[in-house]
Amino acid sequence: MVFIVALTFGPTIGGVAGGVGSALSDAISPGGQPFALFTLLIKGGEGLIAGYISQRGFKGREFVAWISGSLAMVAGYLLSESYFIGFVFGSSVAVGLTAALVELPFNVLQVFAGGLVGIPVSRILKRSLPSALYPDRAIGATLPTKT
Repeated sequence: MVFIVALTFGPTIGGVAGGVGSALSDAISPGGQPFALFTLLIKGGEGLIAGYISQRGFKGREFVAWISGSLAMVAGYLLSESYFIGFVFGSSVAVGLTAALVELPFNVLQVFAGGLVGIPVSRILKRSLPSALYPDRAIGATLPTKT
């Protein structure tokens, strides 16, 4: 959902929806409450970055947005889990890093699937939703031409 919203509606909505929606999910999940703040910042950053890059005017921007948002999310969780888990449950960062490395494949799988689904769904939504939702496609606005 983070990539769908960010690629479709841009950085502000992508950042808010990604951060708030994901943090609320952690907040209501058993055992997820301690991570809600980290999730708000990390998933919000993922949506912000992906949304920002997707609004730039270069070929392949959706792919670059996906990769950049993915790197921000994976690195953010790796760092936060390493330090937070190490601080709460262990005496060193090594304890947290071990736990974070166990989570790493799941985080990579999450962003991989997010891009595989998010890019095509975003393209469909952009074609299907009213142009009034996109300031650059509103009536009277000129669309950039391909050169």
